[in-house]
Amino acid sequence: MNDKKKILFVTGTRADFGKLKPLIKAVDKSEAFECLIFVTGMHVLSRYGLTASEVYRAGFHNVFTYMNHVYGEPMEVILANTILGLSRYSTEYTPDMVVIHGDRVEALAGAIVGALRNILVGHIEGGEVSGTIDELIRHSITKLAHLHFVSNERAKNRLIQLGENEKSIFIIGSPDIDIMLSKTLPSLDTVKKYYEIPFPRYGVVIYHPVTTEVKKQRRRAEELVAALLRSQGHFVVIYPNNDLGADEIVAAYKQIKGNPRFKIYSSMRFEYFLTLIKHADFILGNSSAGIHEAPVYGVPTINIGKRQHNRFYHESILNVACKREAILEGIARALDLEKFPPCNHFGDGHSTRRFLTCLQNQALWSTPKQKQFIDIINSFSLHAHISEIKK
Repeated sequence: MNDKKKILFVTGTRADFGKLKPLIKAVDKSEAFECLIFVTGMHVLSRYGLTASEVYRAGFHNVFTYMNHVYGEPMEVILANTILGLSRYSTEYTPDMVVIHGDRVEALAGAIVGALRNILVGHIEGGEVSGTIDELIRHSITKLAHLHFVSNERAKNRLIQLGENEKSIFIIGSPDIDIMLSKTLPSLDTVKKYYEIPFPRYGVVIYHPVTTEVKKQRRRAEELVAALLRSQGHFVVIYPNNDLGADEIVAAYKQIKGNPRFKIYSSMRFEYFLTLIKHADFILGNSSAGIHEAPVYGVPTINIGKRQHNRFYHESILNVACKREAILEGIARALDLEKFPPCNHFGDGHSTRRFLTCLQNQALWSTPKQKQFIDIINSFSLHAHISEIKK
């Protein structure tokens, strides 16, 4: 009889797979667990390069691919479709734990199915500040999850503020930093050859839709492209995610298509992407990569607009408005900067070991699936309570 715990990882994007990958490898190699992977979302769209192939290329088994949407469907439909697919999958394969990452609708679907089916839900990188609709999704996942594997003390404190039990929160760091600091990344020459990038120096551009300000998306995308065209630099441009408003950005990129100063990609292998960032002059846009990954390498970030509003700030991050002059000024400032010392705010490269240690603790598997909200009694409310009793 197989008494291995079945751990199901849900991945919906090129980004979350990159972050989950070292954890999946560790579970897959362990004799104590059976590793399952549910691949969906952007992974199965030809527009984004059918990145489900990356999961298979990594050598994983027990991989199930599910098309949860076609391009252009709204997020609530994608959520509903993913819940349906995961529910059926869970009936057939009966996982003991669902592991999800971040703040995308596929992760929310995993949390909903797990919570409603009495399956332990483990959430990677809860307690972060995301901005836009992602913020709501991330904290909703927190309230559905039973176990929280967070990046740092600040994230832990936010979860406690949200009423989570401190005993269910484990600080492991961000797992993608394990890859970032490893010695297994491809060389820059390998990456340039693979993607046919001829530039000796370059900036990386990743600009995503701001779903709460979608009516302004076309104009802002055009401001970004106008700034890129006026600058004299070379740029590696990566398509936005598939949120509402992505079409406006892709349409604006048509102005730079074929221009020899630009190379445009629908997606990129995660390790190759990390190498590109590591050696870039800067990263430009509004991606979390500029907030989360770039500071690890000390690479300057030109962060456009409010998508990352109130998120972690580091001296390497230059915040600018989404206007061509402001973007051009940001590019000029970034080029004048030297690389900064590495930032370890999100982790030190040992997340995988800590995650596996948590899973190997038998007490973790006895975590109650019936959650309770843990109130924070501060000194003011306690004083008021005592005063009321004295009356």
